[in-house]
Amino acid sequence: MTDTAAAPARRRFLRNDWVQFAGVLLLLAVTRTSLANHYQVPSGSMQPTLEPGDRVVVDMRAYGLRIPYTDIELFDNGDPRPGDVVVFKSPADGERLIKRVVAVGGQTVSLSAGHLRIDGRPLSADIAGDIERFGAREVHLDLTDGGGPDIDRLTIPAGMALVLGDHRGNSADGRYFGLVPMQALYGRAVAVYWRSGEGFAWKRL
Repeated sequence: MTDTAAAPARRRFLRNDWVQFAGVLLLLAVTRTSLANHYQVPSGSMQPTLEPGDRVVVDMRAYGLRIPYTDIELFDNGDPRPGDVVVFKSPADGERLIKRVVAVGGQTVSLSAGHLRIDGRPLSADIAGDIERFGAREVHLDLTDGGGPDIDRLTIPAGMALVLGDHRGNSADGRYFGLVPMQALYGRAVAVYWRSGEGFAWKRL
């Protein structure tokens, strides 16, 4: 085959390869932004559950499916449950943060010395008060820096969530930037898959 005759075949091959390559990139982008993603924990506000530098798998479908790179929701998959660890857009500056949902619309929250009461019921599962129970889920708290600001009987409006850090005295959370709209939630943190000093692991949240 002459060079002249081979040129169109090469162009077709390159064109087909680029189409396939672009398709793979698009699929990866859609998967990462709409189905699953990862998040690196920037601070100790969620200790002892999450340590600074932890890398966390985030289920982006947990509360609905969005068009990639937008806030446009294709369908709703339900609201978070109290106890869920979520990645969300901060109402203060739009930064992505990770905290725990402690109450949702219709619930009344009180917080004293870092200890939660929901609808008048204490969540402490031990005498020391550093373990809270959200249904069947036990959450260990870090109260070495105290409990941070208290909350006096706040009723959460529909469509909103209150998020707090597990390190109650060292967390810039909903007590500072306010309630988080459900639409601002990107997804639910599923597990830690990498931790400094330990390497790869799988610790469900």
